[in-house]
Amino acid sequence: MAEDVLIKYQSLIEELKRDLGRPNFDAIFAKKTKTLSSSDRFLVKMEMNRLLQPINRFIDLRGQVTGEVRAYTYNGKQHFMDETAINVFEAGIRRYKRYTLAVYEAVMNTENNHKVMQRKAQERGELAPQPVATKSQEEKPTINWVSFASYESRSEERMNYSIKVKLFLNSGSEVEASTSDISVSGCKVKLYSRYQLAKGESLRMRLVGLEQDFEMGIKNGLEYEVVAVEKINAEHNYVRMKRTFNDENKTIDEFLKSFIHGNKRRYKVNLDNTLDAVIVKGYEQYYLPRVSSLFIFLSAKDARISPSLVLTNENNLNVARYFNDENRNSVLPQILNPSRVNQLQQSPGDVKQLNLFCFTHSNNGKLFFYSASELELNNTPNLRNLYWGFASQKPSFRIFNVQLMPCSSEDSFIPLSLPDSASSEVAKLNKPPSPRVQGIVKDAKYLLLITDITSISSTEQFKKISFDKSHVNHLKQYGHQKLRSYPSLEFVALDYINLRNETRYLYKTPIQLEQEEKGEIIGHTLDFSVNGLQIELASPTDYEKGDLLLVAFPELQKLSKKYQLNKLPYEVMAVSKTKTIVNLRSYKPTADTDHQGTRFFNQLIANNKSKLVASEESPKTPGLSTALRNMVTKNVCQFPFYLHKRGAHIKVGAIAKGVYPNTFHLLLSHIAGLVNQFDFKQLIKHDAFESMIAMPLKEMARHDAPLQFDLYIRLQPKERNMENAFISELLNSKEVSDRSNFVKASVAEDLFFAFRLYISRTGRPDTDYISKELSYISQYAQHKAKDLEEELWSVIGVGDAVDITQEVLTRYAIAPEVQTNLTKRKALWSKTAQYQLSNLFE
Repeated sequence: MAEDVLIKYQSLIEELKRDLGRPNFDAIFAKKTKTLSSSDRFLVKMEMNRLLQPINRFIDLRGQVTGEVRAYTYNGKQHFMDETAINVFEAGIRRYKRYTLAVYEAVMNTENNHKVMQRKAQERGELAPQPVATKSQEEKPTINWVSFASYESRSEERMNYSIKVKLFLNSGSEVEASTSDISVSGCKVKLYSRYQLAKGESLRMRLVGLEQDFEMGIKNGLEYEVVAVEKINAEHNYVRMKRTFNDENKTIDEFLKSFIHGNKRRYKVNLDNTLDAVIVKGYEQYYLPRVSSLFIFLSAKDARISPSLVLTNENNLNVARYFNDENRNSVLPQILNPSRVNQLQQSPGDVKQLNLFCFTHSNNGKLFFYSASELELNNTPNLRNLYWGFASQKPSFRIFNVQLMPCSSEDSFIPLSLPDSASSEVAKLNKPPSPRVQGIVKDAKYLLLITDITSISSTEQFKKISFDKSHVNHLKQYGHQKLRSYPSLEFVALDYINLRNETRYLYKTPIQLEQEEKGEIIGHTLDFSVNGLQIELASPTDYEKGDLLLVAFPELQKLSKKYQLNKLPYEVMAVSKTKTIVNLRSYKPTADTDHQGTRFFNQLIANNKSKLVASEESPKTPGLSTALRNMVTKNVCQFPFYLHKRGAHIKVGAIAKGVYPNTFHLLLSHIAGLVNQFDFKQLIKHDAFESMIAMPLKEMARHDAPLQFDLYIRLQPKERNMENAFISELLNSKEVSDRSNFVKASVAEDLFFAFRLYISRTGRPDTDYISKELSYISQYAQHKAKDLEEELWSVIGVGDAVDITQEVLTRYAIAPEVQTNLTKRKALWSKTAQYQLSNLFE
């Protein structure tokens, strides 16, 4: 067998590969293979020729190596590699004078590749991975493991069809087998495992089952190349193959196309790829509208990197608004200035991180912004405590976690999992972004996330820092000056199903609020709809959800004598954690109650629709939101998880992972080595999960602000008993809690982790986004489409976990040398945890 020969001469092949590309390689090859038989020498020569084939494959090592990955461009195509891989790549290019398969395989097999390290560790007997659950287990896995953007598009339909075939192997053997599915350009064959085929190996195959019924005129068969070999059991493998089309037999192409089209309803098309895509896309579409992190794209122009695009949703809009001045100019380009971006780029890890401490100061009706990173404060130790102590006294004090990672404009296009041949509508949707959209995103080189991780506990802890008020003027160096003109920054709303009953319109007008117990407060509107208002107050309020207020519109009253716009009853629907942004809804004790405000705004909107700006208006550039959404999906670095309703109970039913694993993912992989069946409640004790998460979630509405919790974890990595290995505490981030003793005990010798959990109530699934694929599945397997919809409809909450460990260590003033030792222990532990991670998301 060809595979046996290649295995037999593996050491020789590795030796020859070191000489491959040299001018005198043929002479070297002849000398080193002179003792081989002619057939063996031929197979080894074919392997060398295979490695020399020029290719244009995209290399993406994000999340796959221990090194720090960055963007690398070769011949106009952008790849993502670390320094080790880049050195190997460039050495290969110098040797072979072009990008070949040998270069690609060398890059994918560097010593610091997680899969290579895992394989070597297993060979040494140092690692024995224990998968969380296997299909052979009787117990159904409790959690669905989802890999974002893991679906692939097919160029054509595959039909489940079993026929007899005959394979003509390079060794001269003729082997009978059967197909599992077939398409015009490929097939999957069920073959006895004793016949070993290698990826890239060429062979010929006759379609014996079809030849018995049709005159095909291909006595020598068609040429195929092995794409992959999948083990079924001890006796059989599935061999995926694609046609080389060296035969150039258009008659056979048309026959197979016609045969599949005419029989696909009888034998059913293969839906595996589409089924996977629908469930992954469904979970993606639940997650992205509920993320609390603001997505900012940095573009490179004239050797300068600066913010250019911002993707917003309902949950992250408050972060964007925080950085608006009194004239609604965004100061984000000043906050994320080139110096600070460069500071981020120097941080360790694939995902660069830092924490920003911000506050604002109002003077003569103008709003001034101040910001400092922890590194900047450490570089000015005489001002550090002054900054923290003074800033934490301000109502505007915020702590933001900032994450930076490379991205590519090529990620902006994700076609459907269906081939163009499925329908004309599918073919239309499979087109790449318009030239206009491509022109906007082409310079985007980095994706940056800003997450508000402020908590009452952190603020109260910083308030304990004493400072000399007479030195406050020294903080001016952290201030951002007013500009005559502000850099252009385009805000793009995430395009997803609109679950609001009414359109909201942006409008600023003064208001007066009155409540008997709390007196009168002045503010202004941010937007309005027929029945609702979003308002901003000059100072924090004690209003709570459910409070009834009397609202007056003094300026709007001047526009109308028909309606009385004073002392109108409104109900508080939501209050921001800053206590300055309040959502109101017109209060009507009964459905037929007349409300002057509702009638006024209904007429105002009807008469001024062309003048009013909708807060979720039609996109300025069609397709841009989808392109940015795709780029975010390809670069998720957080920890998405989903809460499902199972009967009367709420459970974590799915966990997702993007290209960059979060520390939380590594903790799960560690648990996978300790238990057979993972349950999220092993990290969050059952009583805490039920009382703090499940019960409040049942009472939430979709438009409510996310629940926020801090999860502290102490891990003893050498402990093999689950109960002893993990100690965790779940804390409400809106309540004051001092856990300094827990933190200090954890960092002394063990591993300490802290996460901010954001949990939102979901609405109905956005089936519009996956409608074409669901419809396609329904044509051939209606029951499977129904199962998919039921899976997505069972989701009632979506969560996100952000690593806030550094902020907690700073909050409790953990000594720098202790932090350094903790970082070193984590680095050693994470290498082993990375090995296990791939088993969870296979």
